[in-house]
Amino acid sequence: MTRRLAQVAKKVGVSEATVSRVLNGKPGVSEATRQSVLSALDVLGYERPTQLRGERARLVGLVLPELQNPIFPAFAEVIGGALAQQGLTPVLCTQTKGGVSEADYVELLLQQQVSGVVFAGGLFAQADAPHDHYRLLAERNIPVVLINASIENLDFPCIACDDAVAVEQSWRHLASLGHERIGLVLGPSDHVPSRRKLAAARETARAAGTELPEEFVERAMFSLEGGQAAATRLLERGVTGIICASDPLA
Repeated sequence: MTRRLAQVAKKVGVSEATVSRVLNGKPGVSEATRQSVLSALDVLGYERPTQLRGERARLVGLVLPELQNPIFPAFAEVIGGALAQQGLTPVLCTQTKGGVSEADYVELLLQQQVSGVVFAGGLFAQADAPHDHYRLLAERNIPVVLINASIENLDFPCIACDDAVAVEQSWRHLASLGHERIGLVLGPSDHVPSRRKLAAARETARAAGTELPEEFVERAMFSLEGGQAAATRLLERGVTGIICASDPLA
């Protein structure tokens, strides 16, 4: 107990007596200091006293599908910095092949009594994927923010790219360079942002007085290998310019 008091006190920058008052639920401590002590307990890996476990920690889960795509470390840096400015500590949860699943991460975050979760890519972007763990968060009234796609029937805030504008700009750029056989490399068929990109490409093609042939659309997993295989097939069909759904694909 003495060692725990000393570590928490050092982490927060207060006396051990102040930490003891917080842990024992005694008055005489400001709310800001009390929250800082509880957050320090969580960060240092100590269990909260039984009477305090019902309160949420000042932790926010940041769930990323991978770190190979440079967009996700960029998201982590910006979101983590914004959370820190609000006195919140991000908990990075990165999925790996054959590792901890997204649903498992949600269970772990709930055990830590997190104050919220930000998903920057994940199963929510796949319409046909299981979404039960998101509904669990909604039932527990945990604030959730989704990046780039939303889930039907769940009132989670969503921050997304304007895929229609992005595809239109890309298409016009390639057309201005003289390309007439433009293809797309997208994610899986149930990937919501890819669906938006495909719809925008078809609309842009029609506005230009042409159609987007089905053979000019390829789907792949979001990886270098997936992009290479898809691009090879498109080039064999005579495509000269390609719009890609992600940087690794490109």
